[in-house]
Amino acid sequence: MDISRSLSKRILFFSLLLLHLLYAARADFNIATIPFNKGYYPLFGDNNVVRSSDDKSVNLVLNQYTGSGFKSSDLYNHGFFSAKIKLPSDYTAGIVVAFYTSNGDIFEKTHDELDFEFLGTIRGKRWRFQTNVYGNGSTSRGREERYYLWFDPSREFHRYSILWTSNNIIFYIDDVPIREIVRSDAMGGDFPSKPMSLYATIWDASNWATSGGKYKVNYKYAPFVAKFTDLALDGCAIDPIQDVLSTSCSKKDDQLESANYATITPKQRSAMKKFRQKYMYYSYCYDIIRYPIAPPECVIDPVERHQFKDTGRLNFGARRHRHDKIKVHVSSMRTYEDQDED
Repeated sequence: MDISRSLSKRILFFSLLLLHLLYAARADFNIATIPFNKGYYPLFGDNNVVRSSDDKSVNLVLNQYTGSGFKSSDLYNHGFFSAKIKLPSDYTAGIVVAFYTSNGDIFEKTHDELDFEFLGTIRGKRWRFQTNVYGNGSTSRGREERYYLWFDPSREFHRYSILWTSNNIIFYIDDVPIREIVRSDAMGGDFPSKPMSLYATIWDASNWATSGGKYKVNYKYAPFVAKFTDLALDGCAIDPIQDVLSTSCSKKDDQLESANYATITPKQRSAMKKFRQKYMYYSYCYDIIRYPIAPPECVIDPVERHQFKDTGRLNFGARRHRHDKIKVHVSSMRTYEDQDED
């Protein structure tokens, strides 16, 4: 009994320590928000795009008839794209809520894209999410990573942000960086380089989103509502055809790269490392079956590498071994094991 109580205290201690590191890394980003009508318009499912009376918030609804989405009014040659989002609760299997940048409607065969995709789940299980990067139509060379969250995203709003500059890409959650891609010459056109719009959507992805399609959307629980507020766009609006080679955005790019969210502080970098070691369960960088030679932007962390199989998926045994060293009970990791099925 005393041993069990001691192990429980250790589990709680290390969980609280990680949370402290994550939130200690938070920075006070200087973000100017805009009303919906100043930067966005409904993309599809117009009746399911429900705007607040002050136009500062918008709900995207999925029901048995249609999903919904919105899009930025302009395309941007680099930028900071951000929103506070609250995901649907209860049974959400088969649902995808996406917050992403893309130019696929203009450059169909050579499109660029940066994704947050949140994957619904069955009751009692956690939402999962993935990030991805495509450049110049490199869909055959997907750069996806998949993770769990350290909170319930359906209980309260959290800020999700994508920074895209000519030098790097950073994905943020609540001012905590979770992923960074630094541009290198070896990446070539695989680094996104053409103007993109910001999109947000909710849709039925029953064929793949939850456990590889095992669990479908159940419209008995509809409507499913994803809530967005404190929308932010900071970048240089551009005509993708006429100005793609223009230098008109150089001043705005300089401002973007000097913003505090464009630099990862040592505390933030430590928090990012802790997040990735504890919550990432798939990385293309460690998928040596798919990529025998890691793509050039991959920075191989020996600690992270030990946690993953050759498929890039989490090696639960390795993670157990690491926690056994500090006497943390194996059951504390059970939540990882029963969710990665797709």
